[in-house]
Amino acid sequence: MDQGGGVWIRGAVAVAAGGAIAARAVRRKSVDYTAVFVGVPAMVAHTVAGYRFAGLLLVFFFTASRVTRVGEARKRALDPEFKEGGQRNWKQVLSNSGIATVLAVLITLITGGKDRCLDSKESDLVTALIGGVIGHYSCCNGDTWSSELGILSKSEPRIITTFKRVRKGTNGGVTIDGLLAAAAAGCSIGLAFVLIGFLTTQCASDVFWRQLLVIPLATAAGLCGSLIDSLLGATVQYSGYCSVRKKVVGVDGPTVRRISGMNILDNNGVNVVSVFFTTLLTAFACTFIF
Repeated sequence: MDQGGGVWIRGAVAVAAGGAIAARAVRRKSVDYTAVFVGVPAMVAHTVAGYRFAGLLLVFFFTASRVTRVGEARKRALDPEFKEGGQRNWKQVLSNSGIATVLAVLITLITGGKDRCLDSKESDLVTALIGGVIGHYSCCNGDTWSSELGILSKSEPRIITTFKRVRKGTNGGVTIDGLLAAAAAGCSIGLAFVLIGFLTTQCASDVFWRQLLVIPLATAAGLCGSLIDSLLGATVQYSGYCSVRKKVVGVDGPTVRRISGMNILDNNGVNVVSVFFTTLLTAFACTFIF
């Protein structure tokens, strides 16, 4: 039996905890029923890979759900697709957990479920895979915090491609508050990884203390992921102003005046692409840093 309590025990814990969390999330309208069929298997895969990975998933889920509820009245007036509680469906859950779930499965297959430290001397591949999971959730959390808190900023957003002022809710619009929120969100992921790792993972002393570098790395990944998301949003995701609804919308129409972007990707598509690139960059960075 490994240090994490055994793969089967962790799997059982994940099913029980995932089911309870999913039931609560549905009651609170954080997710709908379709999301449960994606979220619970993702929770199991992460927990079997190691408690640190389950921790990152849960930190993302709970903090993202919390910031989504901040300023709901103001968001309702700005967002044409506003849902009470920020209710996510299976597509949104998959776009925010799919890549990390694949990485978690690969980590389990390679390590047998034994927690490993970030240490390229031991394994470049495992270090890259773990770094990818960190980058994945730093990006997801950074994008969510940036979007949900940035839209409440008192300052007008500027589109990332030209820095011209745009209406709130425009894809690719950034504010200082939003960017700071993205960095803080990444930092929370880094802190979670390090703190849980100190309790569940055994490393040599020199390797042990280097794990602290995950915190600034995750902070940078949160900011970087948000910037990539904004760049994609400004270029390949449509934004227009509807003169009837008096809101920024993501679909063209006779009463909609284009603001920016081409209608190539929707929000889920942008999330997947930004997560993919941030995951890749963080994975490579970890092989050089650790």
